Amino acid sequence: MPRSVSVVGGGVIGLSIAWRAARSGWSVRLYDPSIGSGASWAAGGMIAPLSEGWPGEESALELGSASLDRWPEFGKELEVGAGVDLFTSESSLTVALDGADAEDLRTIAEWVGGQGRDMQILSRTEVRELEPMLGRGVRLGLLAIGELAVDNRLLLHALRQCVVDAGVECIARAVQSLEGLETDQIVVTAGVASPSVWPGLPVRPVKGEILRLRSRPGVAPAPGRTVRGSVHGRPVYLVPRADGIVVGATQYESGNDTQVTLAGVRDLIADAEALMPTIGEYELHEVSAGLRPMTPDNLPLIGRVSDRIVVATGHGRGGILLAPVTAEATLALLEGSALAEAKAADVRRFEKLAR
Repeated sequence: MPRSVSVVGGGVIGLSIAWRAARSGWSVRLYDPSIGSGASWAAGGMIAPLSEGWPGEESALELGSASLDRWPEFGKELEVGAGVDLFTSESSLTVALDGADAEDLRTIAEWVGGQGRDMQILSRTEVRELEPMLGRGVRLGLLAIGELAVDNRLLLHALRQCVVDAGVECIARAVQSLEGLETDQIVVTAGVASPSVWPGLPVRPVKGEILRLRSRPGVAPAPGRTVRGSVHGRPVYLVPRADGIVVGATQYESGNDTQVTLAGVRDLIADAEALMPTIGEYELHEVSAGLRPMTPDNLPLIGRVSDRIVVATGHGRGGILLAPVTAEATLALLEGSALAEAKAADVRRFEKLAR
């Protein structure tokens, strides 16, 4: 198999890499016992690196912004290829419910602006004009025009279809050892399972619980954009969908536990109501949990660990956001070069990974 590559892991990252590699002339085999069933399936679908910016986190903002810039074209190609509408929001609104949070929003706006990205501070009145269904306790808003959101499950469907159309061979089994793979190159993109196939990768599972709500006749409309906030120190977000709202997400260091807890659901509902009081009228359609693959510094691992093996894992909460830039960076590594925008994710920042 000349110019052949095995992609180990079929989440949004693995599918994106397999698709791009196949389109670039590689013969691709994708290994996953249940494609798209992990963290990508449970995700909220936010593509919002600016709203999550904070002073001192220049590397995360640079990497996230580079991927955000690639998303319109990346998403459009998938929409055309699969015949679906992926995007559910084209801006993000972060709101403050108290004075301390309001100061944080001003800090983010000033810092992100200093990095060359514009965000707009909104008064209480301006927030209400933009999203009248939000609670009256909102004091201030921060608007990021151009931040996107996608329906994560439609995204997985589109990627699967485009992967098949590009000629990728999908093999429904787990890879226990890389030694049995016969392709020229291997890409490890197995999320929280990545250390099991390449021991030593600093990737750990972090559980996140999420709610999916469906609209009912007569209920208040969903927000027109992603709405984020903090309630009692807990971050919460509302992401619009064609049929309702996604509410997320908790975060627990709980090993491989994927059970949804009563406390997690309680907090998500209470925090969502603090942002949008009428949300209680929606149907509680689904509660689920996924395991985010986190690294010690919250940046992914993208790099070559041997002459034959590349890793692209550890994306944490940013798998969907970082899919386009990760696919491009991985393809560059396979071709013998490097993508400058992905330098912050270089695996060499952790010693003893390459062997």
